[in-house]
Amino acid sequence: MNTAFPFSHPLYVMAKPAGAQCNLRCAYCYYLEKEKLYAGHREKMMMDDTLLEKFVREYIEAQTTPYVLFTWHGGEPLLQSRTFYERALQLQQLYAGGRQIDNCIQTNGTLLNDDWCGFFKDNGFLVGISIDGDLPLHDAYRHTPSRQGTFHQVMRGISLLQRHGVEWNGMAVVNHINVKHPLEFYRFFKSIGCRYLQFAPIVERTATRSDGLLWASGMQAEGSLSPPSITAGEWGEFLCTLFDEWVRQDVGEYFIQLFDATLANWVGEAPGVCILSAECGNVGVLEYNGDMYSCDHFVYPEYLLGNLHRHTITEMMRSDRQQHFAQYKRQSLPRQCKECNYLFACHGECPKNRFLYDRYGQFGLNFLCQGYHCFFEHAAPYMDRMAQLLDEGKAPALVMKG
Repeated sequence: MNTAFPFSHPLYVMAKPAGAQCNLRCAYCYYLEKEKLYAGHREKMMMDDTLLEKFVREYIEAQTTPYVLFTWHGGEPLLQSRTFYERALQLQQLYAGGRQIDNCIQTNGTLLNDDWCGFFKDNGFLVGISIDGDLPLHDAYRHTPSRQGTFHQVMRGISLLQRHGVEWNGMAVVNHINVKHPLEFYRFFKSIGCRYLQFAPIVERTATRSDGLLWASGMQAEGSLSPPSITAGEWGEFLCTLFDEWVRQDVGEYFIQLFDATLANWVGEAPGVCILSAECGNVGVLEYNGDMYSCDHFVYPEYLLGNLHRHTITEMMRSDRQQHFAQYKRQSLPRQCKECNYLFACHGECPKNRFLYDRYGQFGLNFLCQGYHCFFEHAAPYMDRMAQLLDEGKAPALVMKG
């Protein structure tokens, strides 16, 4: 085994205990199609107890630090029973070996009730809620199968979390509607008490690809962007407008993952977000049946690392194949990226978005490059100042005083 990818490198697995199953049909969801990988097995698309125990044991054993974070994702993970998660907690304690273990779960929020919220509070879960803004912004794409909006159901779930004192954060998809309303978007999250906010741009292509995403092979897929997708210009304006309000009013009070990760890169620390890291590949995906994939955005047959029933997590995540996946992000940067003053800040961003040719005719430029460059240029004076404050042992929030 090639050990260029060090064993001290953090290793995470995003577990999908109910596979791609979901009670919603959000128009931009990239994961619903993964049900096709397991056509004919829908009635069995739930992780069983045997696999759960093997996963918990091996995931804990694979860690190189005394801290272990379990991430439950989907699809919609609350389609699994509460008994499943109670069993997971029992197994975590059984195999903890003195390690500190935490759990987080990402949900659309529509299935939350008092029982779920009481369980999350009693067991210290961090709950991520998928919500795209206020009613018109959220309901534009986040629908039930009958195309009914879900805003009120999600807000009810958030109210229940708050009533039970459950720690939660917001996860939003930036699409071609809410991207045009950055301040309305941001102020909504503040108005509902969301102090920790993650958001991700939607960039999806409509072409049908039998070979999955093609960035790793150096080819460019045919096809156009899906209607919910944003442009690079919109992304840059969205980030700059939102950043201006945050950096003048909210540093240290509201935490925006992308801005925190950018500051981390600015001071030479690990950003904690795979898209802004120099290499990726340390966040695998475990499907309900034990199949392990390189990344949540690369759940295609050619990125299948193996199956947990036949291989260990360490074998799959430390394999030559996964190391190549991790390193290719850096190794495949086009010339325009290598010459960019802000390469240290984005490292080419997510490989799934790198499907353009650069000014030199080299493949691999990120579709959102222009937007990121605009943002980094705009934020640079503030990032420089916050980096200086940190170097002086002072709080970055002092940037708001000039």
